[in-house]
Amino acid sequence: MYFLGIDFGTSGARSCVIDAEGTVIAEDTRDFGTLQDYERAGIWREALWDLVASLPTAIRSQLSGMALDGTSGTVLACDEELTPRHPPLLYDDARAVEEAQLIARTATPGHPAAAATSGLAKVLWLKKRLGLTGARLYLNQADWLSGLLTGRVGFSDYHNALKMGLDLDTLAWPDWVEYLADVDYLPIPVAPGAQLAALSRPRARYLGVNPGCQVRAGTTDSIAAFLAAGVSQSGDAVTSLGSTLVLKLLSDTRVESTEHGVYSHWFGSRWLAGGASNCGGAVLRQFFDDHTLAALSETIDPAIASPLDYWPLPKTGERFPVNDPQRAPRLSPRPADDAEFLHGLLESLGRIEAQGYGLLAGLGATPLRRVETAGGGAKNPAWTRIRQRLLGVPVSRAAHTEAAYGAALLARDGLPLFE
Repeated sequence: MYFLGIDFGTSGARSCVIDAEGTVIAEDTRDFGTLQDYERAGIWREALWDLVASLPTAIRSQLSGMALDGTSGTVLACDEELTPRHPPLLYDDARAVEEAQLIARTATPGHPAAAATSGLAKVLWLKKRLGLTGARLYLNQADWLSGLLTGRVGFSDYHNALKMGLDLDTLAWPDWVEYLADVDYLPIPVAPGAQLAALSRPRARYLGVNPGCQVRAGTTDSIAAFLAAGVSQSGDAVTSLGSTLVLKLLSDTRVESTEHGVYSHWFGSRWLAGGASNCGGAVLRQFFDDHTLAALSETIDPAIASPLDYWPLPKTGERFPVNDPQRAPRLSPRPADDAEFLHGLLESLGRIEAQGYGLLAGLGATPLRRVETAGGGAKNPAWTRIRQRLLGVPVSRAAHTEAAYGAALLARDGLPLFE
């Protein structure tokens, strides 16, 4: 009996198969490369089929469950056969400024949907251009991919649904979302890990998978990384160091601030408080390949603070710890020494992380006690020591650093993960 989790991130997709004990049986990746907007949905679908079909026959025939995670706030406008009617709008797309202003005037004060990068803002932007007949469904990335597997369309987990306007008190679409968007066009909210349906028979035959394999409602990529890290105490946090910098803190208190890009996700009897900065590994890759990053990092003394003060965005627009679609990258001055430049970038990213956790505490979240690190940046020991100096709490690499492992746990355990 095996369980498959698939993580759809910014630059690629990753799969992880575990057994009933949680032992990793198989892992695989697909790199998206450089994509044009019109190619994205097709590449995501191709990666999904390929990651499943390339598993050994002995594993596919014994798959009991699947779950997917996707980037939060990435939205697709589709017909009822899940054919996209517009290129996907990605998580960091901030074009829906006017729509966000409308949401802010209508929504519950402080709701994370009142941001230009929110799922709901993207829905309103798309509906304005596609009209009433241009699309029948507006889905998050994980919703769309899960629908391709089951053939049952129109479901979203609470985590992905939050930025579409989900009311965390009722776990349903509130009246103001109905007023703005018409919930008939939105997915039905269900709990992460809820059983959606078995893999559709045509998909099971096409992929060579056990036809009894159950697909569960997924989650966001950063929450899947949180699940993979296995933390369970209030005050424990997971920082995902991927293309972006994502903070998730297990808190007894729910905190929100649209001004700062802070929001809390449902986590059973507690909350996952945090936010996502557009700064992160994507900026590092603009200047260094993996080999150079590792070599230069070994020359950095993490005990010494860098005087360089950057805000390393890949393009204009920030979400957290300041929600500012107009914030511009700050990547100068650049010293002649590449090691000094990298030191400044790593230090600046660490400061943003520290500012983020400090902001959560200031808003009333449970105080930070330790940080587990997930994502590609977790492999950099110099960066870990810089971050520990700035955060003032223990920082370590999570035992499982890939979000796909968290999605596999969700496929295996379902709702008990949130108790």
